Amino acid sequence: MRVLVAANITPFLHGGADYHILGLVEALRRHGHEAELLRLPFVFQPEADIERLMDFCAATDLSAPNGQHIDTLISLQFPEFALRHPNHVAWVMHQHRAVYELYDEARADPTLAALRARITAFDNQALGAVKKRFANSQRVAARLSQFNGLEAEPLYHPPAGAERFHCAPAEPYIFYPSRFETLKRQSLLIEAARHMRSPLGILLAGEGGQLSACKALAERLGVGHRVRFLGRVSEAEKHAFYAHATVVFFGPFDEDYGYITLEAMLSSKPVVTCTDSGGPLEFVLDGETGCVVDPQPEALAEALDRLHADAGRTAAMGRAGRARYDSLGIGWGPVVARLLS
Repeated sequence: MRVLVAANITPFLHGGADYHILGLVEALRRHGHEAELLRLPFVFQPEADIERLMDFCAATDLSAPNGQHIDTLISLQFPEFALRHPNHVAWVMHQHRAVYELYDEARADPTLAALRARITAFDNQALGAVKKRFANSQRVAARLSQFNGLEAEPLYHPPAGAERFHCAPAEPYIFYPSRFETLKRQSLLIEAARHMRSPLGILLAGEGGQLSACKALAERLGVGHRVRFLGRVSEAEKHAFYAHATVVFFGPFDEDYGYITLEAMLSSKPVVTCTDSGGPLEFVLDGETGCVVDPQPEALAEALDRLHADAGRTAAMGRAGRARYDSLGIGWGPVVARLLS
């Protein structure tokens, strides 16, 4: 089958979305399909550029470009949902979050308010017209239902190199690999360090716009000795840091999906997340495979101290997390079969 995958690209900015996109194309090819990738440049500002790309997608017919037949179009992101094809399948990674769950009516200017109205109508039309709708998590499906009145089937996929994650004897540290951005909330873990009584260290891997602010916060709170900023790490290093961690923290705000949760489970490590973290809550069972806490430094510190105090129970939680991952049947094979069914 000839399959075209459509998504966005921001040159030289890479993250989990890229693995999702490229992973799907590779999986389609591994399963015997002829797959191509179409990526369109997306910018968040000015708003007029977003609208121009919306208009382009809505006007573009990909049924047979230059006479080349395409059996199925799979769109992953806004505004590619509006590309025209008779067998269009949408697998929604997320919508344009600035006008949905992150929209603040009290602070929005008239331009953003108008864009919100247009994008909502655009998504209603585009996603309402596709042949099938999937979401990459229950959380994303719930947003689609809440904001657009549309239903989507959650469809989980594995993190990159899932087979390479493993468990090794725990060392006294908390691991959190992620881009340093406000929504990822590394600052919450740094603030929790002030209240922790256990000697657990904190290892933060990654780069991003909030890195300098987080380093300054650690020094200002007097916990710089406890927090290590690892910068960008290789895949092999990441696997090793997971393998030897006591616990993994992943407490973002309203995450779409979150590979970190799955990577920790594959490494047989318990995950501490927050009550408002979104996607991770679909996998972390409080008291069984990790802990779910209020997004407050004191509550987080207390949970981390409890995990350090009972090494046997903590290890058992990690094993339960691995068993839960295995029970979900997450793999690219089922994804490809479902998308093309």
